[in-house]
Amino acid sequence: MSFEGVHAPLVTPFKADGEIDHELLGKHAVDLAGRGLSGLGVGGTTGEYYALSFDERVATFHSVAQAAGGKTLLTAGINATTTREVLRLGQEAKKAGLDALLLAAPYYAQPTQDELLQHMLAVDDSLDMPIMLYNFPARTGTDISDRVLEELLERPNFVAMKESTGDIAHLHHLATHFKSKLVLSCGMDDQALEFFVWGARSWVAGAANFLPEVHVELLEACVKRGDFVAGRELMTALLPVLELLERSGKFIQYVRYGCELAGTRVGDARAPLGTLTDTERRDFAKLVEPLLRKGR
Repeated sequence: MSFEGVHAPLVTPFKADGEIDHELLGKHAVDLAGRGLSGLGVGGTTGEYYALSFDERVATFHSVAQAAGGKTLLTAGINATTTREVLRLGQEAKKAGLDALLLAAPYYAQPTQDELLQHMLAVDDSLDMPIMLYNFPARTGTDISDRVLEELLERPNFVAMKESTGDIAHLHHLATHFKSKLVLSCGMDDQALEFFVWGARSWVAGAANFLPEVHVELLEACVKRGDFVAGRELMTALLPVLELLERSGKFIQYVRYGCELAGTRVGDARAPLGTLTDTERRDFAKLVEPLLRKGR
């Protein structure tokens, strides 16, 4: 198991009363693990980790590990606002039996680059697990600089980075300066084809919650076969879906409705996020349903 391939950051299913549906979370994880994906993430942005309490986050680690442990690579998102909380979450993820960690800059706090480096080194010192870095400054407020990245890559546990800046020039930079040291993972879904052209072999994709086969087919066409003609055709079909997720401001809501269209109703996002309008649902269904039929 490795960070290569397609990894789905799991949604967190909610019941009608707003509580986590752990049974459905486990079933969803097992289903996806059997559909060609290389890994699953627990506690990422798609799972609304920021809307869960500490105990709820720990409980999701256990639910997924018990259901899908040993079936695929399981990565725990452990981001929080303080180093202390990140370490507590990581220790619980390790106890639960998850395989690896997803580590971003602490959000809202906006540490300096020196402070960010010390934070990430503390995680490695404490937990000693494989780590995928998560570079998403639009959400965290802090970029992972070259200097920090270079120092982290001197340690064996820092092996991958999910790049989510949306800046194609930064993709070019990472692909040309860090390719030999880093598993580069697409974290901006509507740029997946560009990532693969530039040598990325990994994709952490929210829409893989409901379209796993199409995501796997696209990655395999580009990465394994080098067939970018087929890849462009697949991306042309998938792109309208991914653009809505990335550009609409309703990423979570669209992923949740996508799961419903695929037959798994995972409930509504927690407030302050709302739901899609009837028009948005109708228009999204027109885009997704042909791809669902293709996946089946």
